Amino acid sequence: MPTATQIAERAGYSVRSVFERFPDLNALRIAATDYALAQAAALAPARNVDGDRMTRLKSQVETRAGTCERGVALWRLLMSIKEESEELKARVRRARGITMGRLELMYKPELATLPDTERRDVLIALEALTDMESWARMREHHGLRFDEARDVWIFAIDRLLPPTPPTG
Repeated sequence: MPTATQIAERAGYSVRSVFERFPDLNALRIAATDYALAQAAALAPARNVDGDRMTRLKSQVETRAGTCERGVALWRLLMSIKEESEELKARVRRARGITMGRLELMYKPELATLPDTERRDVLIALEALTDMESWARMREHHGLRFDEARDVWIFAIDRLLPPTPPTG
């Protein structure tokens, strides 16, 4: 966790200037988290929602992989400090809720074929599978390139989802 001095130096401001804008480091952390979540949402709109299964799957994974690639460092920091603040815990819940909502949207045809409990379980498994740490583990621990890690997710999600119901 960077100190106030380190934050100010990196931003090109004095410590005093930072604290004129934020009453404490927690307020700065919340503002940084809100900014990162807004930026992630802006960079990751839902695409190809009405496409065939593989088009939706590739689109969702490409978007999620990009979000993870850009955001894993901040996510790790957030995970390490979230217990210090109810506001940060709320941001974590909101981020996970957004991920769940995206999964529901992108895989609606397949999920609609499942009973409620099984649907919930598949969504939980999908969220865990496509978690930031899952991405980081593939990239850092297993040394996969971006495209290799992306393909692992596509493979796994495709097998986890039930068959796509016929249309028309």
